[in-house]
Amino acid sequence: MPHSGTVEPVALTAPGLSLRPWRMTDAPVVLAAFADPAIARWNPQQVTDEAGAAQWLRRRTGADDSAISLAVTDAADGALLGAVSLHHLHGEDAQVGYWTTAAARGRGVATRAVTVLTGWGFDRLGLHRIELCHAVPNVASCRVAERAGYAAEGVLRESYRYGDGRRYDEHLHARLATDPPPAR
Repeated sequence: MPHSGTVEPVALTAPGLSLRPWRMTDAPVVLAAFADPAIARWNPQQVTDEAGAAQWLRRRTGADDSAISLAVTDAADGALLGAVSLHHLHGEDAQVGYWTTAAARGRGVATRAVTVLTGWGFDRLGLHRIELCHAVPNVASCRVAERAGYAAEGVLRESYRYGDGRRYDEHLHARLATDPPPAR
């Protein structure tokens, strides 16, 4: 049954990770994360002060039937490692997005978070297709897509304006509910 309504708050786990709903108390760590040039470059939502962090969190904690956004935290100590979301939820289709803090990069955090949220989207929301797009120069995101089982489908020319204000060609990857799970 395809997604057709409000997404209830959810908490998920992946090896070493907890994915939980955002809290307004996350504002200081969100502000610190967006101070990272890599996060700022690839995310169009600029968060430069406490008010901006609070606004960013309000958009992710409010009732919205077109998205689910989760904080990705260390399962042991609760430290914020990143974010993962399913957005543009329409019927059987969605898009996945994510970012990781500098301390979390190179540890498979994004891959594990994307993989578990993708499986949840297929199993619980009845999604059939989830797309993952990233700027072509963002090679790390291409590796996340591949490792999370998202097949490369093509290039979208100058399809999105990123946080640095430039439009980039994007790689389009996708997973179908009928695809085999990614290899571990």
